[in-house]
Amino acid sequence: MILDRYLTRQFLPIFFVAVAMFAFLMSLIDLFTNLVRYLNYEVPFPEIMRISLFYLPKSLSYALPIALLFASAYTLGDLYARNELTSIFSSGIPFGRFSLSLVIIGLLASVFSFFFDDRVVIPTLRTKNELSRYYLQQEAAENTSDIVIKAHNGRVIYSVDYYDYTEQVLNGLSIVELGEGGEFVSLIRALRAVWSGEFWEMEDAVTYQWEEDGFLRISALPYTTVYREHPDTFKRSAVQAEELPAREVGLLVQDLMVAGLPYIEAQADYYHRFSFSTVSFVVMLLSISMGGRFRKNILLMSLLASLSVAVGFYVMEMITMMMAKLGYIPPAAGAWFPVAVFVVIGFCMLWGAKT
Repeated sequence: MILDRYLTRQFLPIFFVAVAMFAFLMSLIDLFTNLVRYLNYEVPFPEIMRISLFYLPKSLSYALPIALLFASAYTLGDLYARNELTSIFSSGIPFGRFSLSLVIIGLLASVFSFFFDDRVVIPTLRTKNELSRYYLQQEAAENTSDIVIKAHNGRVIYSVDYYDYTEQVLNGLSIVELGEGGEFVSLIRALRAVWSGEFWEMEDAVTYQWEEDGFLRISALPYTTVYREHPDTFKRSAVQAEELPAREVGLLVQDLMVAGLPYIEAQADYYHRFSFSTVSFVVMLLSISMGGRFRKNILLMSLLASLSVAVGFYVMEMITMMMAKLGYIPPAAGAWFPVAVFVVIGFCMLWGAKT
């Protein structure tokens, strides 16, 4: 449709300028927030720029919903101010039909946002954090010590003093094996275990077992290939959920559930990884629904109204996610309830918009 192409051509230049401007602003905020520390630790200027470059994808991720909101509100407000929307309404075209191309752009932006965050933002943000910790002489936040993993329905328990996931080495390994009734069967202790590609090769391993005479015997562990827990199982327990792709977060939740460890917070983060990608669609829908509702100061009022409703969405999302992580509501509800509420509000406002 000619009007769809016209509206898209009006929208896209403003959107690209807005996303570049907001992304640049986000990068500057992060740079100036850490600039004093960079200078105190005498971080070279090229490395500061390198760290900022790795933060740029995250800045784009933050800027995308804001730019969509700004560009859609500006485009529709400008069309209304120039009386072009009045001409379109006079021709009998509903506002919802006229703005359909912007709704589709918001939906496509949400799909793009999920894959962009999962494939680009998370790896680059992790690299940026590692570089920052290195040059600012900060210890890594990963929990690489005191890892406990349960396997085989809880009948095999791995306890690791320290896990080197870059070399795939378990240091200070203890393996407790339980019987079907939960009774103790054996304990294996090894100074270290190295992943061979298929199983864990243990060094200086000994085993403690109850003998038939009722005594606990200790003996050297024969060479064995039966312990085959994948290194990623230990790695997922050694990093933060927000630094893992969506698939890895889902596996982390499964690991925690099998191990009998608290998993509600990780599960909420997993659902939030999908629901947060819909923010672009939600803010676009809310911004469009504000179009044509004001007769004076159209552009300013459209921007302020869209921003106010978007802030309400972010506040509700923050509250429901906090309640989900604390266990007051199901994790899926904490992630998706604000999306469902504001999508319904957006479509109702769009349906009731003046034409």
